[in-house]
Amino acid sequence: MPPKMNPVVEPLSWMLGTWLSDPPGAGTFPTLQPFQYLEEVHISHVGQPMLNFSFNSFHPDTRKPMHRECGFIRLKPDTNKVAFVSAQNTGVLEVEEGEVNGQELCIPSYSIARISFSKEPHVEQITRKFRLNFEGKLEQTVSMATTTQPLTQHLHVTYKKVTL
Repeated sequence: MPPKMNPVVEPLSWMLGTWLSDPPGAGTFPTLQPFQYLEEVHISHVGQPMLNFSFNSFHPDTRKPMHRECGFIRLKPDTNKVAFVSAQNTGVLEVEEGEVNGQELCIPSYSIARISFSKEPHVEQITRKFRLNFEGKLEQTVSMATTTQPLTQHLHVTYKKVTL
């Protein structure tokens, strides 16, 4: 039997489940060729006052693994303040802080760290927006700034829920 959801994170319950990109996500950035990707997202809870997540993206043709990240989403009790903590396979570690308003979560970066041998240009800022759209699909938009580029939309993906 699954654990009871901690009431602190109930305002984020709309994010729970396993989600698959539908259609493929789209990526762009001034220093990259536009690309598409598939992504599987797991957002769950274990009864603690946080959600656990993993994002696993794959090449749409070869299914070869691409970007991966995992972490936690925490809510400050009795507020709409949210923290998103992520470790990525690229060696980037993010802390983003923002707000949840209804079924929309906007979280700009608060702190970004990286491994000492990460390649340049370095990520300096990230902003994410999650929202549950009118069709019941989860959307994520990620904007990014690097040492050579200003804040620019980088990713947009829509997910269809496949399990609770």
